[in-house]
Amino acid sequence: MQKILILILFLMPLASFSSDYTDRPEVQEFVRELAEEEGFDERELLSIFSHAEYKQSIIDAISRPAEKRLTWAEYQDIFLTDRRTNSGIEFMSEHSEALAEAYRVYGVPPVIITAIIGVETMYGRISGSYRVLDALATLSFDYPPRSKFFRGELKQFILLAREEKQMITDLKGSYAGAMGLGQFIPSSYRHYAIDFDGDGFRDIWNNPTDAIGSVANYLSEHGWQRDADITIPVDGARVTEDVFNVSLKPSKSIGELETLGMKADLGELDRAQKVSPMRLSGKMGDEYWIGMKNFYVITRYNHSKLYAMAVFQLSEGLKKGSAAIASR
Repeated sequence: MQKILILILFLMPLASFSSDYTDRPEVQEFVRELAEEEGFDERELLSIFSHAEYKQSIIDAISRPAEKRLTWAEYQDIFLTDRRTNSGIEFMSEHSEALAEAYRVYGVPPVIITAIIGVETMYGRISGSYRVLDALATLSFDYPPRSKFFRGELKQFILLAREEKQMITDLKGSYAGAMGLGQFIPSSYRHYAIDFDGDGFRDIWNNPTDAIGSVANYLSEHGWQRDADITIPVDGARVTEDVFNVSLKPSKSIGELETLGMKADLGELDRAQKVSPMRLSGKMGDEYWIGMKNFYVITRYNHSKLYAMAVFQLSEGLKKGSAAIASR
């Protein structure tokens, strides 16, 4: 059997540990399957789970995410702040070369990459305090609504630790097991994280250059369109309510919405282009927007129109702030 170098330190008699997870049949079945499929040693895998701890706070957090319980008026107060904008401008200045290269290679603007990192982790300052092992074990075996998904992520996490030669019990992230400056879940890390500075490691935990390239690569792989619009405000008050917030994916043509009564200065945009009509409850009342393809791409990072709108509006603040500094 292939040995896992990063886990050798954990090879101690299982009796030395006290762990509910190693005694559970579903965990033992998971271990057997992973050992057979990926060439792990069952004892090594059980030694990992002897360190995993159930966290009720993780269940509490995932049961009431901000994207589902807050209005746009409330949600924007978290992310559209002077502090986050000013810190983002500093981040862009410090990492201007990597951001410019990411734009050249992937077509994703520096302000969008920076805004995502800013929304996700305040530019690396708040990247999560949970051990990823605890988060994924808790959600895999003690959160039935999404246990299948998180068992897949737990498998990806164990594979990732082996590939990147990381101490699996040391890695920390969000309550959902997302890691690094860009908060990649394990499957996204394995598929989309890149070694953008060429040092031989895909390190989005501590390396801003790799994080920048990885975010850009993720958006590019999901269909980002270089220099295309993201979202546009419209007057949709005359359009029937059942048109709005139906799907994150663009599903109505601009021409169709105009026929229904939508008003906007859309210039030369193709009226056959599909968009996603949105109504958000803002600070001054209802806001109407149409999300373009790039807005949908941002929601592939987090499946929420509030999230994507926060990224977009933060990026606009970064753009204005940077331009103001450059003009001094």
